[in-house]
Amino acid sequence: MASDEWLLASRNAGKAREFDAMLSPEGIRVVPAFVGGEAVVPETGTTYFENALAKAQFALAQLGRPTLADDSGVEVDALGGAPGLHSARYVSDDPWENTEAVLVRLLSVPWAERTARMRAVVVLAVPGGGVFTAEGVIEGHIGMVPRGANGFGYDPIFVGPDGRTLAEWPPEEKNAASHRGEALRRLVAAWRAGSPA
Repeated sequence: MASDEWLLASRNAGKAREFDAMLSPEGIRVVPAFVGGEAVVPETGTTYFENALAKAQFALAQLGRPTLADDSGVEVDALGGAPGLHSARYVSDDPWENTEAVLVRLLSVPWAERTARMRAVVVLAVPGGGVFTAEGVIEGHIGMVPRGANGFGYDPIFVGPDGRTLAEWPPEEKNAASHRGEALRRLVAAWRAGSPA
């Protein structure tokens, strides 16, 4: 098993493609570890790190190969930081229903108060017990309506610093500037330096 191939402990095909695109310039292939719709493991942690670590360690124990996992969310200031840790299942398992719920809750909130951030924590668990981790954040606002056809999850309503939603960014641009892109770059640097968590 080459050290430049990582499993992804996720059933999200869009995330797998995105991670593979972001890591391929580093010489690292990302291969989905699971298929189907159910969660890899229940996300019962109290932090993004705890959830990502549980997923990575579960897949590593099952498959014995270096495994990448993440937990991420959108934190809306006007909603007290929600959905946050519960972003993937804010009101249901359906991404559009979750997105719609955020928009409905913000109907009367003016633009200046719709500040938010996307946060991602990534964990790499490797055979022998090593764990590497990193975090990335992008600041922005929640838009009034969904825009754009790229991305997934809350991307169509998260407006970045340049006024476009993450779903309006071309994939290569998003990969370079997004919360996940930042987290993965930091993770690869820690992994190459041999600096586990």
